[in-house]
Amino acid sequence: MQFYKNGFRGGNPDVKEAAPNRRNRGINEPLPEKVDVLIAGTGPAGLCLAAQLAQFPEIETMIIERMPTNIIKGKADGINTRTMEMFQAFGFADKVKRETYWVNQTAFWMPDPKNPEHIKRVGRVQDVADDSSEMPHILINQARLHELFLEVMKNSPSRLEPDYGWEIAGLTIDPSTDDHPVTVTLKDSTGVNWGATRTVRANYVVGCDGAHSAVRKAIGGQLHGDAAHQAWGVMDILANTDFPDVRQKCLISSASEGNVLILPREGGYVFRMYVELDKLRPDEKAAHRKFTQEDMIAAANRIIKPYSLDVKEVVWWSIYDIGHSITDKFDDVPEGEDRNPRVFTAGDACHTHSPKAGQGMNVSMQDTFNLGWKLVHVLQGRADASLLRSYSKERLTEAKRLVETDHKWARIMSAPTTQAERDGTEEPRIIRQFKENLEFTGGTAVKYDTSYLFAAGKHQALATGLEIGRRFHSAPVVRLSDVKQMQLGHVAEADARWRIYAFAGKADSSGAGSAIHKLADWLETNVNSPVVKHTRKGEDIDAVIDFRAVFQQTFDQLAYEDMPSLLKPKTGKLGLQDHEKVFCVDHKGQGDIFDMRGIDRDQGCMIVVRPDQYVAHVLPLDGFDELSAFFAGVLR
Repeated sequence: MQFYKNGFRGGNPDVKEAAPNRRNRGINEPLPEKVDVLIAGTGPAGLCLAAQLAQFPEIETMIIERMPTNIIKGKADGINTRTMEMFQAFGFADKVKRETYWVNQTAFWMPDPKNPEHIKRVGRVQDVADDSSEMPHILINQARLHELFLEVMKNSPSRLEPDYGWEIAGLTIDPSTDDHPVTVTLKDSTGVNWGATRTVRANYVVGCDGAHSAVRKAIGGQLHGDAAHQAWGVMDILANTDFPDVRQKCLISSASEGNVLILPREGGYVFRMYVELDKLRPDEKAAHRKFTQEDMIAAANRIIKPYSLDVKEVVWWSIYDIGHSITDKFDDVPEGEDRNPRVFTAGDACHTHSPKAGQGMNVSMQDTFNLGWKLVHVLQGRADASLLRSYSKERLTEAKRLVETDHKWARIMSAPTTQAERDGTEEPRIIRQFKENLEFTGGTAVKYDTSYLFAAGKHQALATGLEIGRRFHSAPVVRLSDVKQMQLGHVAEADARWRIYAFAGKADSSGAGSAIHKLADWLETNVNSPVVKHTRKGEDIDAVIDFRAVFQQTFDQLAYEDMPSLLKPKTGKLGLQDHEKVFCVDHKGQGDIFDMRGIDRDQGCMIVVRPDQYVAHVLPLDGFDELSAFFAGVLR
């Protein structure tokens, strides 16, 4: 047995060198000298980005983590409906739905007016409003979520895995070159390599390395915000209790002992409790008080009287301060300087907040879902690097909304109840605010401003329920080829492709000369078509823009053989026909997508959707010139 022929490599000699476009990974393997994208941090934001980039083996991606391995418990747990829609694009939404706790109702408990020392249920609110999303609001162990992203990465063409045990010690940017201008110094954080340092050059760096982000500090970013001077505890527990709503999400306010938030968790037995502890002095941190898990359990028992809690096992616990902060920019470009960014921050590295609104992990992943496809377009040469400027602009606006809403929510949760709220003459503020926040907490309130990536709403009346700047709101359809009931939005994968959904007018069954036929033929053959202009030689015709159609007739009233060739394209190495591009209305009562999304039945329309699932344009079916101009402003 011979080895070391091409240089020393520690570890098992049976592990052969990786095939082209892959590198060996592990503590004995050398780090690369150059990468396209270096991601710092394997939290939800970092892994969401890595899972996207992993699908493109031509893009050399590296993700580092200072910890020696993935976490196994604790941290965040709430996944809103918008993030579940994103999980569908990654292919693991069904697995998440099977394993997790679904939040169906939220119960509210307040002091009993007849006996204020005891609590009483005062109301319930449906947690996900009807038709706000086809997805549930769920609760899951963050470590398990990490595993799902890691599985996507490992199964991808690039077989991407994290490099554990490394952290960023320094970062510099050379503005005079476009050849891997970011130099990153990595430091061993495990002791395995005895404090060794390594240098990696990157085209782009993304800091997903938390509130104490080394990447943010390296580009001069600072978190600005305030603290509520309130200590809270959180614990995941296995316990018995006579509290009747322990398997429902509950917001509990006591008369004088503080507040508790109960979140049931996956598996039927574990549940999480956020427990309000003591007010803090302006100069004091929660850590100074040295609270214990016993303090939390005792406080919870005082708050939920007349019920009690018998804790059998504390799975995980932590004490934290309530605070809200945000950076003034999410990339490395100084104010007033006209250049394209090279370094970005995402998630807690650029915005922090209280955990009780359940938004932190969600907004963090949405940050990098926004950034991922833009990096892919730029690194593939499909878009100018100026596209990356839109990341900070779009996500900073949403981060501000998050911090402002969470700031208000955290204070309402901690505020004492009024006499009117306790005696039932006034709806409690916490219930009112919860109802007002439903769209926000579902993650569906995001609306991006008009830009070259989001057209003005000149034709918005053609689809009133698919608003430009908001996420594409899925609805039921039937796939024509096999009569499968499904959600239209579920055809979109996290693959950096644009979508055009063409909704046919009432009289259109896609016979020759119909509006759908004309649009499909133009897209497939005309020199001004974005499909023709932006698809490279040798690529599948839907490699960049995925065109699909939805008809108003039921499946038995349409002739599949009459559909235009662009809706039955031949793709892949063998040139096999794709039969999954044509849809019609649901015939079994799930809902009519034309009615549900306010689509003009007479004229129909087309909806242009970005790779991150946001509606970018609404156009009439003959809006060829406007469609061409829109894509010309984005793609090369």
